[in-house]
Order: sequence, then C-alpha cells, then structure tokens
Amino acid sequence: MENINDYMPLSHDWNKERFERLKKDFPDLFTTEGKLNIDELKKVIDPQSITETERYEFRWFGKSQAKRIAFMPSNATLLYDEKRSVNPNQTENLIIEGENLEVLKLLSNSYREQIKCIYIDPPYNTGKDFVYTDNYTEDKKPYWEQTGVTENGVKIDTNTDSDGRYHSNWLNMMYSRLLIARQLLKPDGVIFISINDHELHNLRRLMDEVFGEESFVEYFSWVKTSTPPGLSNKSRKTIEYIVCFEKLPTNNKFRGELLDGGDQPLLNSGNTKRELKFPKDKVKLNLKNGIYSAGKYERVFLKNDIEVENGYSQQDFSLEGEFKWIQSTLDEEIQNGTTFIIKSEQFAIRFIRNEEGGYKAPTNLIKQKYTSPLINKKESSVETNEGASSELHELLGGNYFDFPKPVNLIKHLINFCTTENDLILDFFGGSGSTGHAISELNKLDEGNRKYILIQIPEATGENSEAYKAGYKKISDITIERNKRVIEKIITEKQSKQPNLFTPENQEKALQGLGFKVFKLVKSNFPRVEFAPEPEKTEEENIALLKKYIADKEAQLLTAFNRDELITEILLKNNFTLNYKIEKQTQFQKNDIYLASDGDKETLICLDATLDIETLEYFKTHTNQKFICLERALDTTRKWNLKHALGDKFTAF
Repeated sequence: MENINDYMPLSHDWNKERFERLKKDFPDLFTTEGKLNIDELKKVIDPQSITETERYEFRWFGKSQAKRIAFMPSNATLLYDEKRSVNPNQTENLIIEGENLEVLKLLSNSYREQIKCIYIDPPYNTGKDFVYTDNYTEDKKPYWEQTGVTENGVKIDTNTDSDGRYHSNWLNMMYSRLLIARQLLKPDGVIFISINDHELHNLRRLMDEVFGEESFVEYFSWVKTSTPPGLSNKSRKTIEYIVCFEKLPTNNKFRGELLDGGDQPLLNSGNTKRELKFPKDKVKLNLKNGIYSAGKYERVFLKNDIEVENGYSQQDFSLEGEFKWIQSTLDEEIQNGTTFIIKSEQFAIRFIRNEEGGYKAPTNLIKQKYTSPLINKKESSVETNEGASSELHELLGGNYFDFPKPVNLIKHLINFCTTENDLILDFFGGSGSTGHAISELNKLDEGNRKYILIQIPEATGENSEAYKAGYKKISDITIERNKRVIEKIITEKQSKQPNLFTPENQEKALQGLGFKVFKLVKSNFPRVEFAPEPEKTEEENIALLKKYIADKEAQLLTAFNRDELITEILLKNNFTLNYKIEKQTQFQKNDIYLASDGDKETLICLDATLDIETLEYFKTHTNQKFICLERALDTTRKWNLKHALGDKFTAF
C-alpha cells in the first residue's frame, strides 16, 4: 500500500528497516494484521514473565527521543561546492559542511559498513561548550535556517551547570550520533573518542549501550600538557582520555611500537621457567650430528634427549627454560614470520624477526616519544596541546582554533587499526586534524587511505583572530587547513622528484591529494514542505501530494542545476558521493546518463517527459536499473516501467 513517504526524497529509513527485519526473522511475534504483538515479544525477552521493576539500566532525560531522532530519515541533501574543493578529480576524500547528525543520516546507507575507523573529538561538557540542537518540531526553524543557509550565523545552545539537564543534553547529543555512526563502521571497524573526565564515566556507559560491553577495547591516556594549570590543591590535570571500542569483538591486534629485529636471545636468567613448543620448520639447529643430553636447561623432546640429523630435528619439539615469552607470544611471533636458531650445545635458543621486526600492541599510556611502525624505527613524538597549537599556527599563520588535537596523536591512533586503503570518518571535524593526519600517513607509506570530515558551520566570534583573518566559520578553517597540507605535500614532492609533475604524469602524482567539499542544504524538491491534512484519509493525502508535486515541481529543471538534482537522487538511492556520470548516446529522445560509484550503477533521466521510444527500450532491456522523475510519467507509462523492470525502476 502506498504512503506519503514513498513520494518523499528521504534518506534511508532505519526504523523501517529494523521493523521489517524483525518481521521477517520473527513472524510469530506479529498479529495476522501485521502488527507487532508486544505480549509475544515480552515472552521472548522475559520468558519467566518476571514483573520485577528494578533492573540495571542507564537512563537519562530525553533518551527515547534521542533514539527516535537518530533513526528518522532526513529530507535534506548535499550540495557540491566546486570552488572550495581541491583536486576533486584525483581524490575520494570528502569535507562536508553541515550539522553532523543530518549528514550522517544522508551517508548512512551509501557508506554502510564501509568505514574502518572513526576518530572524533566531540565538544566536552564543560558548561561553556555548545550542544547541538536536535529539535525538529514544527514550531522550530528547520536546520537550514538555523545554521545560516538562509540566515547568518549558526544556531547553538549553551549547556550550563545550572541547567537541570546538564548531563542529559550532552548524552542526547552523543547518543543519536553514535547510534547512526555505528551503522557506517565495518564489522571489524574501530572507534576512538577523545574525552576529558567530566563525561568519561557517562561516555563509557553510553558506549556499552550502543556497541555492547564486550566491544570495549581500552581507555588510552594522552598527556595533553606539559604545564598543567593549578586549578586544584588535590591534583593537576595532565591527562585526557581516548575511549576505544570495536564495532564487534575481534582478535585483531593493534599496531603499536616497532619491535627490534635481528638476532636476540630468547632465554633470560631470572625469568619464570616454562615450557614452549616450537615447530620444526621454524627452528634451525646449527649443531653437529649426534645425541645431546640435558645440560644447563632442561629440554623435552619425546624422550629426555634431542636427536639431530643433518642439522635439523625430525619433528616438532619442546624446550623448557627461563624464557622471555609465554606460548601465546611465541605463537604470535611465529605467525609474524619470526624464526629461531640454536647455535650452542647449551641450547641457548635465539630468535630472528623479519626485516620489519614486527610490532607489539600499544600501551594504554600514549607516550610523548615512541618508535613509529611507519618511519623505519625512527623515534616519533605525540605533541601536547601546546605543540598542536604551534603546529596549526605554523600552517595557517595565526591562532585561529583553540585546543586542536595533535596530528601525531591521531596518526598514532589511526595506525593502530587501519591499512593503506581504509576509509576514516571524523564527524566532529574541528580544525581538520584528522584529514591532516591521514594525508601524512599516506605520505609515509604511500598509502591510499581516504577520509570523510564533517563540521558544522559554527560561526567564529567577530572579535576573534579567525574572523579577522577571513574564517567566518569553523568549517572554513577545516577546509583551509587541509588545502594547505595538500599544497605542502605537493611542494615537497616537486622539490624531490620534479619529473613526477610533468603533464603526462601529473594526474598520477596528484592521486589522493585533494578533497571534494559538500554543503548540507535544503532538498531540491519542494514536496518536502507538503503537510498532510489530518482530517483526510491516507489515500486523499497521497492524491493531494501528487497534485502538489505536479504543481510545485513543474519548473524544477529550469530552477535548479542538473548536477545538484542528480546528487540528491543518487545519494538517496544509496550511491556514494564519488559517483561518475556519462551520457548514453543510444537514447535519441531523452537525455539519459549512466551513473556509477564503482559498486552500484543505474541509468538516470531528469527530463520532464519520458518519450515512448525510451519506454520501449526498457521493455526489452530489463536488466538495467533506471531512475526518472515522478512527474515525467503518466499512469500508463509508470505501470509499464514497473511491470518491465520491477524493483529496478524508481520514480523520484
């Protein structure tokens, strides 16, 4: 049965998907009319029909509404900003200017389970920072009016200690965004969240609810300052925290510091004596042939002696001694390519790692000095807040952003869990440190990591250095910083290898060095403003909506840019923003384009009328998806297309 939302240009409806999945997997929980039977659901959840009201749960004011808001579809869209984009044809990086919850909704199905790592540095709840306004009731201005698309400035709210919902406001802001962001993470994806101690305990409980307690990885501690202020006579704060969760629990190892390679002893007098089992193909016995009896260290090999023939043992064997490692560490080293050698009749076994030397899991204290896995054993540093501010000042030439996160901190975190082709998301983009970090990581290992940064166009203060320098919004800083990072890397490349940038090589040399800018704006389709009349039936309101579409959108193509319409239509049909379009010359009566994002493709037509010749084509070519405008079809043409193409056809 038709409903009004079928005609609305909405992002993916997560509530509808969740309901349909429940109905498909558990049909016995529904009535014959298709309604969820709450009593049957309770029996599944609580088979003993326990009436106990006291139970452990994390509750706060507004929690249910925040969850509803998270999964409500968006009718906004994204507008490509070519002027502020940098090398857009050589990159898949995105910087999106807009309120992050609405943007996440728009991306949620196109980029579902494509993000390997999320890093965010959300506003801390200090009583001075703003919280995002997620109030979409009819008496409030819509987002695009609040944030300056039609008016100057950005709508923000303060969250003071005197507010009775001081913690609830912050939790609601975070809850809705984390719920939808989780849908974008790969099954083995990882999220890092920077936080201070004001909301650390609440964030942990919130993350337990969204991701599950079993997905908790670690609290990482970062030394944020070398000169902590004396705000308390009990302690001076030097630490901030990074809360880390996986989307689903895995056995994946995080890359920390490089291990030393070379030839090193595995025995260390004074350690606990333990038995380790070694596979024969990983141990070289550099000894003469013969029988060897127990010496300094006890050995176990079937009998009490080890038989050697042609320099190698005949099968796997065990050694007992005061080893540095336990069996699980040995197994991990073997998996990473480490081999072992016994040169002495005392069986003082030594190990040889591969060329890279391997790596060990990071400590939960992020040191200011560490040995980078990427920089060939060179010592690297994680800056403090002061160092990060100096870093940004040097790049932009002024103090335009308070307390940016250090680039090396984010590089360090991202490198724990990503490889050269992964996609990273930061939906509190701030000064753009995450994009900066990913560009530098790619420079170090010639990788092709991609990033998506989202930043609300928060107005800078009129008396601030940023405003005076021309940065009217925080998002202006996000974009300019990453533009300068790219320019710097290109300059460095040109100075070292100028031949890379000859005309025939330039496109390849610039690969990945750029970004596309998009802005969150109101839908191109006037129908989003249609309000059903409550006294009329669903069928009557659908008829009114169809007339509304025909009247209001009659001049749609002359009033709006074709590419803007295509972006909205493709985005809401689950295409990524890196789609490409190509006009199809086989169609003579209509302008039809093939759109592809590398994973999905469709034919799309934005003409006001679909010619009968085009219709006949699709009657015989039924394997191709096709999208056209609702108003381009009369009832007969729409029926014919639906009959020929089925679910492959969409009228928008």
